[in-house]
Amino acid sequence: MDILKKAALLGIASSVQGLAMAVFLFPHFIPSGGAASVSVLLNYLLHIPFAVSLWGLNACFLGAAAKWLGKDNACWTMYCVTVTSVVVDVLDPFFTGAVSFVFVDLLIGSILFGIGVGILFRMGASSGGMDILALIISKLRGYSPGKTLFIINGSVLLFTGIVVDFNIILFAIACQFIGTRIVDIIIKLDIKRSLPRLENY
Repeated sequence: MDILKKAALLGIASSVQGLAMAVFLFPHFIPSGGAASVSVLLNYLLHIPFAVSLWGLNACFLGAAAKWLGKDNACWTMYCVTVTSVVVDVLDPFFTGAVSFVFVDLLIGSILFGIGVGILFRMGASSGGMDILALIISKLRGYSPGKTLFIINGSVLLFTGIVVDFNIILFAIACQFIGTRIVDIIIKLDIKRSLPRLENY
């Protein structure tokens, strides 16, 4: 029952993350993070579907997750990555255009994305990609996961903005700032009975 409960909660969190990306961020070509940034690049340059590139890129990070964060983290991360990719793939055809103005979509998408990632981090999983690196650095150095993720993703987002559109840098950094603040807030919340603390953090 504990495994099923965790799978359900992680599935919901991953779905929220996928919803934020597919509905609010990707229509504006705003990457939500490192792996998503590369996905935006591949879609922009080669027209590779977001879901395909997201799954493939995240799969490459599983080795690092298994070594530094444990096999359980790697397995749950793969599960979360798969759920997120499926949600993005299902929703993408229905949301080819923006829902609202870019600032409104940015705010809603960033908050939802931060909530999803925060729950994953708290429960000993991640959404893959640069999140894995952030968790590893946080575990080894004791840094804040949110701030670490912001620094890592900020560097990748800078390159994406230069290639796709320089204005995207501002939106992407704003997304990272809001999202990573939400991540830290959720991790620090005292809700032990609802969501277990990170097992490997």
